[in-house]
Amino acid sequence: MPFDVRQFIDDRPVSRYQLAVVAMCALVVFVDGFDAQAMGYVAPALSAGMKIPRAVLGSVISSGLVGMMIGALVSGPLADRFGRRPVLIGCTLVFGLGSLLTAAAQSVEVLAAFRALTGLGMGGAMPNAIALTSEYMPRRRRGTAVTMMICGFSLGAAVGGFVAAAIIPRFGWQSVFVVGGAAPLLIAGAALVWLPDSIRFLLVSGKHDDRVRASLVRIAPGTVLPPHLSVTDDETEHQHGFAVARLFAGRRAVGTVLIWIVYFMNLLNLYFLNSWLPTIISDADLPVATAIRLTALFQVGGIGGAIVLGTLLDRRFSFWVLAGSSLWAAVFVVLIGRSGASPLLLGLTIAGAGLGIIGGQNASHALSAAFYPVAIRSTGVGWALGIGRIGSIAGPVLGGLLLARGTPIAQVFWAASIPALIAGAAAAGIALVGRGDPE
Repeated sequence: MPFDVRQFIDDRPVSRYQLAVVAMCALVVFVDGFDAQAMGYVAPALSAGMKIPRAVLGSVISSGLVGMMIGALVSGPLADRFGRRPVLIGCTLVFGLGSLLTAAAQSVEVLAAFRALTGLGMGGAMPNAIALTSEYMPRRRRGTAVTMMICGFSLGAAVGGFVAAAIIPRFGWQSVFVVGGAAPLLIAGAALVWLPDSIRFLLVSGKHDDRVRASLVRIAPGTVLPPHLSVTDDETEHQHGFAVARLFAGRRAVGTVLIWIVYFMNLLNLYFLNSWLPTIISDADLPVATAIRLTALFQVGGIGGAIVLGTLLDRRFSFWVLAGSSLWAAVFVVLIGRSGASPLLLGLTIAGAGLGIIGGQNASHALSAAFYPVAIRSTGVGWALGIGRIGSIAGPVLGGLLLARGTPIAQVFWAASIPALIAGAAAAGIALVGRGDPE
């Protein structure tokens, strides 16, 4: 009989080995988050030091996001073909190197090129960390595991704010990218030694039986395994054909389109706020260091949102949870624009917006990973992130244009609430009609 590794994992307590896999993935997305948010934190100092106008700075920020889009689109199919582990480690090495090179940039053109290279690695790391975590955890803990692992991204971005505020005045904006480059290289080396590949991917690929057995025994020591390991039919039925086309096979077409809308709108909002909050707050006559620390609360709120939404997903694994978080986000985005120059009100509303936007984004990773079968999981998550990156590219550019035109701040944040409402409507649509093959 076929060996049902999914049932094997679901029926057993979570082991230290599985937690170690999740922790290693969290470390990767931690440094991913640090590097992804770095441009937002250094923007005021970089703009002043290199005399870069805001509209041009928005395009520099977006160059990294273009790289992230391409990285996400390419890495998913590669990982579904060659494995999550090698692609994840390779991407970490790429964005570490790109960040170190960014610190040496002397012109806007070179800066944009190095940020694009950094983005290639960052965009490819995330979908594979999500897929690997999802495939190692039992269903009853998958929502919490994925959202908490992705908290590493928010934590890295938040820590980046405090690090940037401490070291930019002493060592300049370049120091942020030196830190953001050295850490990924160290973590990639550790992952090369300790991180395993997905058991389910290895089984679907029909190779590496010894590696599969070693991982299964580490999950449940003393288990007697059958002499021949093979996967159940539902794991292999979609292996043939172009991976991206299979995202639209059967009943998945509507769900895939709606997932892409959720990612596009949410990442547009997330990167608009990540990129421009420090500048908007400093324009309200608050010190730059205060503006950076307040922006870091956006990530802190996101961590709280991941905890809350992950718990809700473990109880009810549904896109309705995501729809509710999007509505929450829309309300708090509007309230940011009504907070004036009050650090207290700004802190509360920014953290509240982070809970809905970043927490909701984390929840969408868990839900979309479960929406697709193993053979196309990295492709599904990678393409959702890749399409979402188009929104993340548009967000900083639109923000720069609105601010350059002198749009009142309250109106800027009213406009920013619209994508959250659209994302919520799309999530509700998935819950109603977009059912694919969730596990």
